[in-house]
Amino acid sequence: MDTEKMGLAAKAAERILGVADTNTKNKALEAMAAALEANADKIISANEADLANGRTNGMKDSLLDRLRLTPERIAGMADGIRQVAALADPIGEIIEGSVRPNGIKIQRVRVPLGVVGIIFEARPNVTSDAAALCLKSGNACILRGGKEAIHSNMAIAGVLRQAAESAGLPADCIQLVSDTSRESANQMMRMSKYLDVLIPRGGAGLIRAVVDNSTVPVIETGVGNCHVFVDSTADIEMAANIIYNAKTSRPSVCNAIETILVHKDIAEKALPVIRERLDEKNVELRGCERTHAILGDSVIPATDEDYATEFLDYILACRVVDSLDDAIDHIAKYSTGHSECIVTSDYFSAEKFTSSVDSAAVYVNCSTRFTDGGEFGLGAEIGISTQKLHARGPMGIRQLTSSKFIIQGDGQIR
Repeated sequence: MDTEKMGLAAKAAERILGVADTNTKNKALEAMAAALEANADKIISANEADLANGRTNGMKDSLLDRLRLTPERIAGMADGIRQVAALADPIGEIIEGSVRPNGIKIQRVRVPLGVVGIIFEARPNVTSDAAALCLKSGNACILRGGKEAIHSNMAIAGVLRQAAESAGLPADCIQLVSDTSRESANQMMRMSKYLDVLIPRGGAGLIRAVVDNSTVPVIETGVGNCHVFVDSTADIEMAANIIYNAKTSRPSVCNAIETILVHKDIAEKALPVIRERLDEKNVELRGCERTHAILGDSVIPATDEDYATEFLDYILACRVVDSLDDAIDHIAKYSTGHSECIVTSDYFSAEKFTSSVDSAAVYVNCSTRFTDGGEFGLGAEIGISTQKLHARGPMGIRQLTSSKFIIQGDGQIR
């Protein structure tokens, strides 16, 4: 990996992209979306090579699902780019302004971050999502995906680069690191001369490695040990539907739940209904003693580690709790700060849960699977930030900006 060459190219592209007008950026995005659709067969062929390698290397079915591209998923990627194009351009937006007593006019305006580095794993759609969001927000990007998706990522990035260039923007505003060795990731973590921010998107190991070792400012994303709490006043059918969706619609993603907490007053009625729904997908339950007493030997005894684990699979931890406070305490101990839900008919329980649970997204009576840039109206997303600075939750184009002050005077001196 030639970090110097890539860094210089990204900086040169950033200077052009950062001042590009909205029409030019949108034209490039529309061209990128159309190019994905026009080259779907080529991209799927490359993806098939990655899937074959994944099967050979024993990749789990849930992770193969993350990796897999289909015509429908590519159409969804293209639609995501078009959604980004349709969003208001944040660059140049006046955030606030004032006139000082001495007549100086001060405005704070939104500007790009600069060059954004993203290290991610086996999710090839991240390549198109990240490129689109960075382009619309005026940022050049250097992307480094995992070896599992290298053929897919190279095909997607090549298509996007050509499309951006056809619209008058430099191809190097989108760069992909072809070296998937650990050393290339380490090099990106040391590119503080060129990268303004580094965003890891993947499993806990990747994120921790980047947070611990990077000399570039990091936005921490992704790990989702998410919970649903079934309160004593919950509609049991609603709870079962929410849990079924939040666990089984796509268990390999970060907004899928990993633990359910059930109030003791409703557990005997609710757990069999919930179990029946989860059996449709053969979900393995790992539960506490009270869960086992209600559901029997089909429940595997849960360990403390189970409650701390992001399974990313058809496995769900379960615990019967004595109260809302116990549920909140459990979440505070084990949550990664991603997404949590309460199912309740009680207004005050909902209010206490949403005010007490310290996660990026807190839900009342709906699935955690909505923690997504598209579902939140942000277009595609760069990831789900689980930290508090400088962004939190789904990261759309506004979260990829900073600000600067512009000051106008007529000769004032201090």
